Amino acid sequence: MVFVSSTFAHAQEEDIFGIDTKARPDKTRRSESGVGNITRGILSKISLELSVGYGLHQNSMDFTSGMPANYPIVPLGGDPNAQDIVAGETTAFESNSSAVPFDAGVRIDLFGLFSIGGGYGREMGNMAALESSSHQFNFSNDRYVFDKMYGTLGLVLYDANRRQAFLKWKYRKYSSNNHYMQAEQKLRMEQRYPWRFTLEGEYGSIKVQESYDDALTATEPYYAIGLRIEREFSEYTKIFLKPNASFRKFNYQLPGLEESQMIEQSLFTINLGVALRLPGTKRCKIPGCGVKMKHLHNGVEYRGSSIWHMQNRKVGQWY
Repeated sequence: MVFVSSTFAHAQEEDIFGIDTKARPDKTRRSESGVGNITRGILSKISLELSVGYGLHQNSMDFTSGMPANYPIVPLGGDPNAQDIVAGETTAFESNSSAVPFDAGVRIDLFGLFSIGGGYGREMGNMAALESSSHQFNFSNDRYVFDKMYGTLGLVLYDANRRQAFLKWKYRKYSSNNHYMQAEQKLRMEQRYPWRFTLEGEYGSIKVQESYDDALTATEPYYAIGLRIEREFSEYTKIFLKPNASFRKFNYQLPGLEESQMIEQSLFTINLGVALRLPGTKRCKIPGCGVKMKHLHNGVEYRGSSIWHMQNRKVGQWY
């Protein structure tokens, strides 16, 4: 009996099936060389993403001018009895319009707590005339195309790791002799939790490609804040939904005038996107190896399935 037990233990240590159940992602080698191992570790933190959305923007302008007659301002509704705007008087104009944003970006995970990234975006939308209680500020066009370059910084609010920490805190009041509650805790902690919630800030600049008026320029950077809601389908693929609020300013200056007007815009969007995390672990191509889970060959970790599938699947996940 002792001989059989020792033989079984020795077989486990040799890992004859190529699966090391004690391997840990943060301690397992991903390449034969040290440089390759570091490179693949870095790659595993990088994600590429694409998204599209829809948004509404609110625009406001506190118009003040010494020469208001030079601006494209007309009485609202063509009212012939409307009084002209007086020089030096402040008139509040507002409007609401819509936009369709497209974004392509990259994200880098930092310790599972923060994320940094950046990207390029294109926004196509329309711009309605600004209106006050009695006047209308017209533009030469009602369509626009903006490009943007931006950077992001995110703080992970809740994910699988924080869920496990919460469960440990929740079940701490139960005695270790309470086997029912201990079993329940273990079962819940082993369940896969695919959600992640991240508070994300954005800072960038806008380049006007097609403007709704030639007098418009974007000279100031913009900033935004949003809540990123992710749902994983595998270790490498996910979809995300991101409600976002952007705040930006545009300068309106007619040729020949030293004065200018400031248009303040609040853009509220919701984007739906997909993200792909670069695989830091190579796909196993060793002849005769049919292992579908993550496993080791000569101390190097390989994945047995494509990036579209869970690697270490459990009962009910083998599709």
